[in-house]
Amino acid sequence: MADVPGNAVRVRFAPSPTGPLHVGGVRTALFNWLFARRYGGTFILRIEDTDKTRSEARHEQDIFDGLSWLGLDWDEGPLTNGNRLPVASDKGAYGPYRQSERTALYRKYLEALMAKGDAYYCYCTKDELEAQREAAASQGLPPKYSGHCRAHAAPPTGKKPEVIRFRIPEVKVEFKDLARGKVVFDAALFGDIAIAKDLDTPLYNFAVVVDDELMKITHVIRGEDHLSNTPKQILMQRALGFREPFYAHIPLILNPDRSKMSKRFSDTTLASYREKGYLPAALVNFLALLGWHPKGDREVMSVKELIGAFDLERIQPAGAVFNEEKLNWLDREHLKVFDDGEIATLVTPFAEKEGFHADRGFLERMVAVERTRANTLRDFIDGGRFFFAIPAYEADLLVWRESTPDEARAALTRVKDGLALISADAFYAEDLRGAVSAAVGDRKRGVVLWPLRVALSGLRASPDPIEIMGVLGREESLRRIETAILRLPSDGSTIKA
Repeated sequence: MADVPGNAVRVRFAPSPTGPLHVGGVRTALFNWLFARRYGGTFILRIEDTDKTRSEARHEQDIFDGLSWLGLDWDEGPLTNGNRLPVASDKGAYGPYRQSERTALYRKYLEALMAKGDAYYCYCTKDELEAQREAAASQGLPPKYSGHCRAHAAPPTGKKPEVIRFRIPEVKVEFKDLARGKVVFDAALFGDIAIAKDLDTPLYNFAVVVDDELMKITHVIRGEDHLSNTPKQILMQRALGFREPFYAHIPLILNPDRSKMSKRFSDTTLASYREKGYLPAALVNFLALLGWHPKGDREVMSVKELIGAFDLERIQPAGAVFNEEKLNWLDREHLKVFDDGEIATLVTPFAEKEGFHADRGFLERMVAVERTRANTLRDFIDGGRFFFAIPAYEADLLVWRESTPDEARAALTRVKDGLALISADAFYAEDLRGAVSAAVGDRKRGVVLWPLRVALSGLRASPDPIEIMGVLGREESLRRIETAILRLPSDGSTIKA
């Protein structure tokens, strides 16, 4: 860790509420949170909502809900006023800091920069800026602001200010990135950047500089797409006499083809993975390993173990591929921690959302059968849907490939008669297996087991019929078998398509 006392570490997650919370943003929040927890520091949530036209309360609430679901609690902030209350942590009902509530602070520092001559009003219109860019491009120059308004002592006649610009000095900016080493930028390539629309409407690069100073942020941990913003922010920090925090730019999350992660290949919102039924601990484990790795080869880690192992020095600069197969594997590994009853509790909301209502014993039996096939909590419902309601199926599916409708009907009748002799209290695997074996006799097993499997599940592929009956119980098993028998012809005729 950079030379900062552990309990003095202060980091922040600063999302914009202009869209759903993205897994890339969550990974950034997680790295900051793990770092703060490792060193007993402070994790701050700051909502960067200066874009008034795109910021929405529903996206802000999505941020609160997503972080709270993952257990990424924040440590301080203004007390909430009750009208937009995030989930309270054990540290109190702290709201986030919102940039929209801090405009007076930004104005103070904008005025200070302008008074020193480090910032100025720019009167160039969009059309004029476009003409400047085209002129620079025609000369093979970088697309930067020309500096046209730098020397205006007074507003040009008939024009109004368009933005406030920061006067970028033509210097080399060098800093140590804790994730990628020494980084050097030539500020002469930037041109004077816009830092506010007016004194009451700051833009991102300026507002973040003021906030990081006033919140005493020691480490800025963010995606590498912000790397080019860092030298601009450092120059503003120097102009304002602010501290320079340590920076660590973490690698982008990539699609399997190593392109930047997008909806073309995968879901990108945290909510979509929550809806799929991934465990929060598994998702935290997975995201922590995207661009960071602990010592050794261990990959399955609890949140507590991640906190104990996390440090910035082990961040990898190369892009991290989002491998959903690995996420599924990690979720299966984390599911192993839970017994059938605990998983049944976690699965219940997914069943109810589908309109499936079952008693606790039924759910536990279903979980026991499905857990070897399920990657996520929702998989228990998607894979075990037939337990709740048998799907429609064609009658010819009941007939094994080497059999006939008559043989299928006779086989199911024998099974039904054997099962009818077993009481509900004794309807367990050993007795069920005995009844089925008696129905098979010296026949090929497929003649009996195939129609029985289909009769119970309505599917071509399903768990063992003994396991299915153990979940369904006596009455429902017999009902499904009787329904299948009635669908098969009894006069030797073929099944109609």
